[in-house]
Amino acid sequence: MTPPNVNTLWGETVVDELAKSGVDAAVLSPGSRSTPLTVAFAQHPDIETYSQLDERSAAFFALGRAKQTGKPTPLVCTSGTALANYHPAVMEAGRARVPMLLLTADRPPELDDSGANQTVSQSTLYGDSLRHQRTLPEPEVHDRKLRSLRTATSRSVATTTATKPGPVHLNVPFRKPLEPTVETDDVSETWLDAHPLATKGRDGPFVQTTQGTPALPAGDHADLVSAIESAERGLIVCGPADEPTPDRSALAALARLTGFPVLADPLSGLRFGPHTEQDGVTILGGYDAWADGLSGECAPDFVLRFGASPTSKPLRKRLAALAMADPSLRQYLVDPTGGWREAEFAATDTLVAEPTRLARSLADRLTSPDGTPYADRLAALEADYWPLVADEDRFFEGQVVADALARAPNPSTVFVSNSMPVRDMDRFARPSARELTVLGNRGVSGIDGITSTALGAKSASDDPLVLVTGDLAYYHDTNGLLALDRFDLDATIVLINNDGGGIFHLLPIEAHETFEGYFRTPHGLDFSATGDLHSLSFARTSTREGFCEAYATSFDQAGTQVIEVRFDSDASHGVREQVQSRVEEELL
Repeated sequence: MTPPNVNTLWGETVVDELAKSGVDAAVLSPGSRSTPLTVAFAQHPDIETYSQLDERSAAFFALGRAKQTGKPTPLVCTSGTALANYHPAVMEAGRARVPMLLLTADRPPELDDSGANQTVSQSTLYGDSLRHQRTLPEPEVHDRKLRSLRTATSRSVATTTATKPGPVHLNVPFRKPLEPTVETDDVSETWLDAHPLATKGRDGPFVQTTQGTPALPAGDHADLVSAIESAERGLIVCGPADEPTPDRSALAALARLTGFPVLADPLSGLRFGPHTEQDGVTILGGYDAWADGLSGECAPDFVLRFGASPTSKPLRKRLAALAMADPSLRQYLVDPTGGWREAEFAATDTLVAEPTRLARSLADRLTSPDGTPYADRLAALEADYWPLVADEDRFFEGQVVADALARAPNPSTVFVSNSMPVRDMDRFARPSARELTVLGNRGVSGIDGITSTALGAKSASDDPLVLVTGDLAYYHDTNGLLALDRFDLDATIVLINNDGGGIFHLLPIEAHETFEGYFRTPHGLDFSATGDLHSLSFARTSTREGFCEAYATSFDQAGTQVIEVRFDSDASHGVREQVQSRVEEELL
């Protein structure tokens, strides 16, 4: 069918090229100026659409899908403040290296700096969070322009998943008429037939992009192998992963053939999975509590680091202290982009290499060690740690997080909020062989789109979803709950309610008179109302037995269940401190 006007042709061309580039879903928000794009997405048979009323929730939803799938879910919005609401998720995607593609409709360029309604400077809004930005050419029935449009679109998808994945912003100006019901004389069937390359594109992306994977030169690779073989107390540290499903087998092979123990961040993709029980592979997860034990005969003489900066502050500080005590200690950061993600500035080397490829190539050059005394020493430290946690009979927030991980369905996706939940997961979630995909927003560590990101991840997976969140994060993104019924999603939401701002107990400001009301911010909200508003099952408990019962029951029920677990923030933090004191007294 011949498009009724050039805007319709433009929208259909963009969406056609996205589909040919592998896009299979998009998140749309209502608005007038984006009509040509919205209609084209809605009518494309190979793209699933999610209509989100709130642009902030929409952007985090797309972020969550990308975390789960490893490819972008394009976002579409109208002009003006709509795209500003994308900004928090764009920042997260930029820092966390998550694919994202923004299609923001705009008014024609002659309206810039004119005072015209809903007209702002859109092209520079997202700053250095982007991998690429451009304003697409204005719609016109022109062969070269259409080929330019297809080229820009296919290249943008490839850029979102390049060596350094992240957000790409395409600003798309449209003049009226915007609706496909308005016919003009711009487009003719004769013209379309005369320019098949521009109008129909190619079989597949208009520009096929082949991504390379960086690797070390042979000489540097040999030097690294030599350094590994010379180490007596080598350590592998894995921070939050860039990819949704890192290759566990490659890391396990490297750990087995070096004999190095692995400190696995809960967001590394390596703390959970069958590889944790492989012979010769030592995966450790309690280090946030015993990091100061990395001293004396337990201090490493070689450190190989993968992923982003670890969640654990004690680990980061300990690695820095080791470097200052022994300037000859080599700490290698593996990063495919050559980026620097080590805010203590204690690492000695950057290895510009793709992590999985490097791990496999190193493993191919190594032979299994005769013994693993260093790994055995750290494993013994870890083995002594977990009973100290298990022996705590007072109910506190860390137990909820640990129980949520230990009792989640196998397999399942677990999404964890920032502030205290992710820190409690880091300290109290024991490694296991269960197939858990653990995700979080640790790029810029905000709490503003946690629910939406989790539900976006759920939309791309058949596995059960567990969301572990705090009360402030839940409050920030109650709009995100609309996606549950709207897109027929379900989840088990563990809502840890300490009445506001428990994370600030970790800061010196706790002793100041302004702490209460300005940092810890009691809100007194009754979240059960969200159950009525969004047709959720809502349960409330303040005991471990009550939580475990409600949690187990939720997986046998249809729909979404919110399990609110109430705590006194001061008391719960006091238990954390006392557990840590026992660890320091008995282990360190």
